[in-house]
Amino acid sequence: MTTPDPTPVPEDPFAAGPPQGWPEQPDAVVLDADAFRHSQDDLYRRLRRDHGPVVPVLLERQIPVWLVLGYREMVRVTTDPKTFARDSRRWHSWDKVPDDWELMTFVGYRPTMLFTEGAEHERRAEAIIDSMEVVDPFELRALCERVADDLIDDFAGSGSADLIADYACRIPLRVLSRMYGLDGAESEELQQITVDLVSGVGGPAAHQKMVDQMVSLLAQARANPDRKNISTVLAFHPAGLTDDEIINDLLGNVYAAHQPTTDLIGNALRLMLTDERFAVTMSGGRRSVGQALNEVLWEATPVPNWIGRWAAEDTMLGNRRIRKGDCLMLGLAAANADPDVRPDFRAGAAGNQAHMAFSHGTHGCPPVARELAEAIAMAAIEVLIDRLPDVSLSIAPEELEWRSGLMMRGVSAMPVEFSATSH
Repeated sequence: MTTPDPTPVPEDPFAAGPPQGWPEQPDAVVLDADAFRHSQDDLYRRLRRDHGPVVPVLLERQIPVWLVLGYREMVRVTTDPKTFARDSRRWHSWDKVPDDWELMTFVGYRPTMLFTEGAEHERRAEAIIDSMEVVDPFELRALCERVADDLIDDFAGSGSADLIADYACRIPLRVLSRMYGLDGAESEELQQITVDLVSGVGGPAAHQKMVDQMVSLLAQARANPDRKNISTVLAFHPAGLTDDEIINDLLGNVYAAHQPTTDLIGNALRLMLTDERFAVTMSGGRRSVGQALNEVLWEATPVPNWIGRWAAEDTMLGNRRIRKGDCLMLGLAAANADPDVRPDFRAGAAGNQAHMAFSHGTHGCPPVARELAEAIAMAAIEVLIDRLPDVSLSIAPEELEWRSGLMMRGVSAMPVEFSATSH
C-alpha cells in the first residue's frame, strides 16, 4: 500500500502543447491574506465596482488567479464541471508556483475525491455520502453533547476560558473521529496531529502519523464489518474503493471538516456575544442559535474563498476571457454579499438558505455533510448556553481579532468570563 505525499509534484495529463500562461491583465489586483483580515465586505464592494464580477488577481508570490465575485457567475462555475474542472493538474501556471506556496495544501494534487472529475468523482462521492448517511442524528446529538460537556468540565470551575482554544477548536474533530470509529485515546491523538498540521509545526512527520492512523482505522473496519460507522461503510461499499482511496478520502474529510466547523461555532458565538439581537436570548432562546448560524453562513462564512477550479477550455465569464488552464478562486463570501441576492436579516429574511457558504454543485459540500456540520455547531452552542448561561466577553467586542487568511475566516481568540461552577 502506498501513502499519499503531503506535497506531491503535480503531473499534467491534460497538456495539449506548451502552456499558454497568464494573459497580461492591466487591471490585475494584488491580494494577500491581510487584505481579507478586516472589512472584507468593503474589499468586495471595491473590487466589484472597479472590476466587475470576475477579477484578475495576483496572490502571494504573484500567482495569477481569477477571483469570482458574482453570485450568478458562481452558480455557472459550480454547475458546469466540464468547463470549470476540479483536477489541479490542468493548471498551466505550475511553473510559477513554488513548493512552499501558502495555498499548496489546497491545490497540490492528491488522489482524493476532491480532485476527481466525471464518473470517477460520482463513484467516490457516492461512497462518501453513503458513509455519512449511516450516522444516526439522535446518536450524533448525544455524542456532541457528551463531547461539549467534557470540554466545559475542564474549565467550568475557573470562571474564564478562551472559547476558541478551549472549546470550539476541540469539538469537531473529537466528534468526527468517533464517527470514524476511533476510541477516546485515538481521537485525542488525531486531534493533536491535526492541530500540528494546521499550525505548520508538524510537517511531513505529522502527516505520516495521520496516514498511519487511517491505515490502522481501515484495518479495524475490515476486521469488524458489523460496526456501523463511516470507516466500515467505506471499507465495504459497493463502489469498491481501494485502501488508498479510502485513506485519502478519510484524510480529506478531516481537513475539510475540522477548521470550517470550528470557525462556524466560533463565528456564531461571536455574533451571539456581541450583537444585541441575540444577547437577550442567550439563556434559553433556542431559535436564536439557528438564526445565528444561518446569519454567519451568509455574512461571516468560515470559508470565504476556495481555490479552485481550472478552465478545461477557453470560455467567457463575467465579460472576461478565461483561457484553458486558468485557475479560478471561488469568492464564496463575495457571492453572498452580491447586492442582487444578499438578504436583509433585519427585515426577516434570516430563513434564506441560498448562500454559497458550502459552495454549490457537484463539487460543493454534500447536503449530508452540511447537516452534520450544522448539527455539531448547534449542539456545541446550546450546551455552552445551558452550562454557562451568564457567559460574556472579557474584552471589548472590537478587540476580537480575525485570523488572517484567504481560505479560512475565524476569530483567533475569544476570552470570556462566567460564574464558576462545579460539575
